Amino acid sequence: MRLLITRPEADALTLRAALAEHGHEATLAPLLSVSFAIGDAIDLEGVQALIATSRNGLRALNSRPLRGAARHLPLFAVGRATAAEARRMGFPMVVTGAGTARELVTHIVAVADPAAGLLLQLAGDVQASDLKAELEAHGFRVTQQIVYRMDAASALPESAVEQLAMGEIDGVILMSPRTAATYASLMRKQGLVGIARGLIHFCVSAPAAERLVPLGGVPIEIANAPRIEEMLALIDVVAARLQL
Repeated sequence: MRLLITRPEADALTLRAALAEHGHEATLAPLLSVSFAIGDAIDLEGVQALIATSRNGLRALNSRPLRGAARHLPLFAVGRATAAEARRMGFPMVVTGAGTARELVTHIVAVADPAAGLLLQLAGDVQASDLKAELEAHGFRVTQQIVYRMDAASALPESAVEQLAMGEIDGVILMSPRTAATYASLMRKQGLVGIARGLIHFCVSAPAAERLVPLGGVPIEIANAPRIEEMLALIDVVAARLQL
């Protein structure tokens, strides 16, 4: 299949390589860009463990002097990709969730002691769920530190628009609700709704798919779980179905 990847550039390059291994072509059209907050210091005093719900939360540590100290703390990672990033950065104690913030809460409650100290969440400026409130309901004390922000693109890249207009794209990969909302808004803004109705939209979750409602009845496929592996498997299944 010929696919449009809407992830931030660093993640998009990795996904494009994975798609190539599965025999698919991909064009990059990042709809969100990452910027790391460098102003507020992170205080690790009294912290028993860190929480990362995305790889960007971990990457934000790279520019901070406390990265070395942070690596000595246990880390709760939302899913396999975030856990892999943590291990690459040198975190020796990583607890991996099943891919969603709610499932990560279950893991934390099962293995952590509220009396052992604070939990520090390395968070983005927009969050899909209120992990802090859910953990506090179980007696934990949680500090959220905003360490990165996601800025939405003001337009689709010209190269992507040209390929869409020429019918050279079969589907679009949408890996978050915010990305899907940005995509829907830009497709409407740039007069591409008609083209969108001829594309297959591969959504990481039902909440992401819901953000496509403004486009009308576009074809949607939803991954079985919010993981890259599940998205790749879904694309392979759909591609094989289209070849029948």
